[in-house]
Amino acid sequence: MQKFKLIDLFCGAGGLSTGFIRPEFCGHFESVLAIDNDRAAVATYNANFGEHCYNENIEHWLKTHEVPKADVVIGGPPCQGFSLLNKNREGDVRRALWEPYMDIIEMSGASVFVMENVPGLLKSEEFEHIACRAQKLGFHLLAPAVLNMADYGVPQTRKRTIIVGVKGGEFLEDNIPDFPPAPSHQAPNVEGNLPLWRTVNEFIGDLAPPKGTEIRDESPPYNLHFGRNPTAVSRQRYEAVPLGGNRFDLQRNRPDITPACWVRKLSGGTDLFGRLWWDRPSVTIRTEFFKPEKGRYLHPDQNRPITHREAARLMSFPDDFIFTGSKIEIAKQIGNAVPPIFAGKIANFILKVLEQRKANGTKVKATRAKVGAAA
Repeated sequence: MQKFKLIDLFCGAGGLSTGFIRPEFCGHFESVLAIDNDRAAVATYNANFGEHCYNENIEHWLKTHEVPKADVVIGGPPCQGFSLLNKNREGDVRRALWEPYMDIIEMSGASVFVMENVPGLLKSEEFEHIACRAQKLGFHLLAPAVLNMADYGVPQTRKRTIIVGVKGGEFLEDNIPDFPPAPSHQAPNVEGNLPLWRTVNEFIGDLAPPKGTEIRDESPPYNLHFGRNPTAVSRQRYEAVPLGGNRFDLQRNRPDITPACWVRKLSGGTDLFGRLWWDRPSVTIRTEFFKPEKGRYLHPDQNRPITHREAARLMSFPDDFIFTGSKIEIAKQIGNAVPPIFAGKIANFILKVLEQRKANGTKVKATRAKVGAAA
């Protein structure tokens, strides 16, 4: 089987690469280069895909290395600069990291690129610069879109911008696949015949209660299925939140142990200190999923936050995916990743584009040969 060569930039633990490389998701790609400045994430990437991921600043790497040839470049330049959660995003220097990303696309000779980022990217000035640079390099952008990963089989309502650029115009006129790819699942309140969104229960319902508070020396899934050691007050707070509840239920049931800042704030998000639902997808898994004060990260019916293994499963990582580093480092890798199931859907779309591009390139060459012969 022919495998297309892949470069993954700002790769993190390799969630995107997992969807492109592993056969249960796609399997028609092989990684030839990856770069990230997170040491633990780079160790995780290399543990899963081979020793070709560099722990360096991407611009420094470019000054001392030659970019290998590749068919596809994927990755997500750091999104904090575009995020609505970043109150100081104006002038954030991390916005400029799309530039070396585009440099490597040019130097590698890639014919397709995939950029993943937060929804706010499409409304930013930087998106206009990215589109302009892509056009100058000969790329056509395929209707950039904000996609909900729950629509693609991930048990999580995680929304991200996906930009796909395809080089060359000749083949685009004939039978290019539509973007975005068709959803595989649908919300319960949407009319249609697709399977409903996948649920928390489907992905973590089989796990026994966690043991201990440290990474365990045993086979997956239970190596990362450990708990925390909360204070007595925290335990009481967990117990005061009913099924499907949140911080407002805590305040109603136990105002005496509700943090004062929550008592004073009568409005706000309903996910803080909330429980996940068994029969729905998870909320977006972020890097501090082990802290229920950060979001809806309490287990559906046990009085505890979700574990690292549960978070990894809700991100759709296979149990045999190897994570390296400390508890905090692994949590960061999980929360920053692209869910492999979703990445696989994008990978299979890119595979169709590459195959169509190859087929149309053959047609163009044949047509030119006929024209030349006739002349």
